Amino acid sequence: MNLKERFSLSRFVSGEKAVDAPVTLNHRRIFILPTQRGLGFVLLITVLLLIAFVYNNNLAYMLAFLLASIFFITILHSYKALAGLVVQKGRSKAVFAGEAAGFDIHINNPTDRERQVQIKLQDAQNLAMEPHSTEHVTLYSITQKRGWHPAGSVTLSSTYPLGLFRAWSPIRFDLKALVYPKPAHLEIPFPKTSSAQAQQGFSRKGADDFYGLQEYQSGDSIKHIHWKAFAKGLGVFSKQYGGEQSLEEIRLDYEHVPGHNIEERLSQLCRWVVDAEQAGIRYGFALPGLTLPPDHGLTHYRKCLEALALF
Repeated sequence: MNLKERFSLSRFVSGEKAVDAPVTLNHRRIFILPTQRGLGFVLLITVLLLIAFVYNNNLAYMLAFLLASIFFITILHSYKALAGLVVQKGRSKAVFAGEAAGFDIHINNPTDRERQVQIKLQDAQNLAMEPHSTEHVTLYSITQKRGWHPAGSVTLSSTYPLGLFRAWSPIRFDLKALVYPKPAHLEIPFPKTSSAQAQQGFSRKGADDFYGLQEYQSGDSIKHIHWKAFAKGLGVFSKQYGGEQSLEEIRLDYEHVPGHNIEERLSQLCRWVVDAEQAGIRYGFALPGLTLPPDHGLTHYRKCLEALALF
């Protein structure tokens, strides 16, 4: 690392280059500055020295030098509060746009000292670490749009032991979460095609066509309540049916999705994928350059949502 990189302001705020390997905190990664309490402590020492000088009071000198020695010794203890910790990245889970992405971080304390540290991404968490222990924490970051969402800088800090100094270490990992499009709020029925359009048609069996979901209204049959959505806390919805045959298989094609722009069409397509999976319907899926045969289940569901996220 050259001199320019060593004193770059971004290094003190965002940390060094993103890495995959575990990071051990040492003198190169830990930074220390006085806190507001520490600056007040300096002011107190200065006042005591002025009093000692004006009145030639040896006791005031002794008290000022004693407090100054405590001030400087605290720098070493503040550094040791973080030194030696080993920080390692974990996994991240995919979420829908607008939700908080969770990033797993593992912190190992291989020393004989107890640690009082704080770890922060967007929100801070306080940790009390026993000697030779490992803490597993999940840090959250609010997502805004689909695609890959990087974790950003994870900051470990401590004001141990007296709160006079803040020692901190910003760390960047090559860690990111996949963000799916936000499902459309509007409940539009699944697309229908005539039997002549076999490539986009339905395979029908049973009683009525399943058109989609809508919010439960007074008078709707209890048999039509979508209990899976209710159990997941998504609200109370009623299954909507029509015609004389049930919809057992559908095809969701980007070219036939309503919307004014790409994001609206992807959002609606995402809503149909979620609704079809929750209803247990086999669904085909098509984007420009990608076609998936009709299927259902977690693997198929994730493939469809990943394709939408990275489209």
